[in-house]
Amino acid sequence: MPVTSLGTVVAENAIRFFGHDTHRHDEPHLVYLVSGNARLSTGGEEWRLTRHEAVWLAPHVAHALRIEPGGMALGPTLNPTDLPRCRVQPLGAVPAIIELMTTILGAAPSTAEQVLPFRQALGRVLRGISRPYFPVVPPTHPAVRALAREALRTPAMTLEGLAVQHRMSPRQVQRVFLDETGLPFTRWRNRARMNAAVEHLRGGGELTAAARAAGYATRAGLLRALSRESGVPVSALAADAVGALGGH
Repeated sequence: MPVTSLGTVVAENAIRFFGHDTHRHDEPHLVYLVSGNARLSTGGEEWRLTRHEAVWLAPHVAHALRIEPGGMALGPTLNPTDLPRCRVQPLGAVPAIIELMTTILGAAPSTAEQVLPFRQALGRVLRGISRPYFPVVPPTHPAVRALAREALRTPAMTLEGLAVQHRMSPRQVQRVFLDETGLPFTRWRNRARMNAAVEHLRGGGELTAAARAAGYATRAGLLRALSRESGVPVSALAADAVGALGGH
């Protein structure tokens, strides 16, 4: 039997190899890509996932998953209190999550009693990495909120380009950001990107990977940005970023 067909042998688990059509869960939900590549669609947006990347979904978020041949995904539901900061929170490849999901895959818990300790452990990991170090308030204006999400997905895109894409002027966008978040657009985006880097570091990642996950070209660029915003010297951040920023 071809390898691509083996995923159908255990019918109830075929979803792990092929994905699923649009549905939603009453509980928070994690989509974790064990291997390969996949596309996660949520409310008109699409997220590309590669090996070991995860996305954290709030309850009742409609989503569909398409896994490319050779890939595999896991989708554990979470405790009701383990909520992401926003409806869809991309996490990237976080070492602590990778380690735990690998353990889950090997242990293959099947009963509610067996699943519970793994769900609790996953919740602890997610809560530990998800507290934002730099406070940021998401804008509520619908078009600007969509622009903000796009700005984090495409960190190289300028405000001017984003504004044109969302049929607004840069001045309009800046005004809404200041009114609704208290920060100018550039500082808001920088803080949100640095929060993504700190999440990665809290999850056991190293600086180069954290920089890449947050959209920084180099480790040094991330260190300079963190130092400017936090006031912590670059040397201290380079030695122990999580400790220098106040630990967990």
